[in-house]
Amino acid sequence: MAPAVGLLAIWMIVPLALTLWYSLQGYNLLSPPRGFVGLENYDYLLTDPGLPVVIWNTIVLVVAALVATIVLGTQIAVLFYQPFHGRAVARLLMVAPFFVMPTVSALVWKNLLMHPVYGLFAWISRSLGLTPVDWFADYPMAAIIIIIAWEWTPFAALILLTSLQSLDRDLVEAARMDGAGPIATFIFVTLPHLARPIAVVVMLETIFFLAIYAEILATTVGGPGLATTNLPFFIYSRALLAFDVGGASAGGIVAIVLASVVTFFLVRAVARQL
Repeated sequence: MAPAVGLLAIWMIVPLALTLWYSLQGYNLLSPPRGFVGLENYDYLLTDPGLPVVIWNTIVLVVAALVATIVLGTQIAVLFYQPFHGRAVARLLMVAPFFVMPTVSALVWKNLLMHPVYGLFAWISRSLGLTPVDWFADYPMAAIIIIIAWEWTPFAALILLTSLQSLDRDLVEAARMDGAGPIATFIFVTLPHLARPIAVVVMLETIFFLAIYAEILATTVGGPGLATTNLPFFIYSRALLAFDVGGASAGGIVAIVLASVVTFFLVRAVARQL
């Protein structure tokens, strides 16, 4: 196992060690290095008045995107589980958004769908005699959540649809013979069967949602103000906009700690389901 362990060390431990080292250095690309500064970068980061807003934005983004993708993914999986003409083509089209690059998805939504002047939503609003909505100015966080949900709902639907293939049809028929309607069958038969895959989807999507960055950069650039700045974008702005490598590294360490805590509890929750 030495080659695998060595590759893992190079791939993960070395960058983590360098990030930790830089977080203890006074290193700004626009000024001479100040050397070892201890916990000064962490103190500056944790006392930043914008940090609570950034953490709150991160929580809102992750929770809202999770709820949207799980609810929509479950509905789509149940729908596509039913036989109908063209189901194979519909399944292929359903999965397609997941394979579009995040930056491309964000630009399509920004310029072709949500643009307040020539976007599709603006055209529909004007056709109905309504005032078009400037999504990225008036509802920036909602716009980001919609984009992420559109990207990741196919992922949830695909996993849940695969799990539905193992649903015991005899159990469903027995429930129907006992008088259970479609809603009761879904609540008491289908949904308990999907509990484990839903837990897996929640764990995987949470890990990815904590690292959302490209959609924000391509649409709102964290604004207006800090309205859509999450922790990854906050670290990016420190490193590549303020050129504060030490402060950005401290933010990276804080992000790693938070992600590790969240992942620990999610893994334990999934382990109980399995």
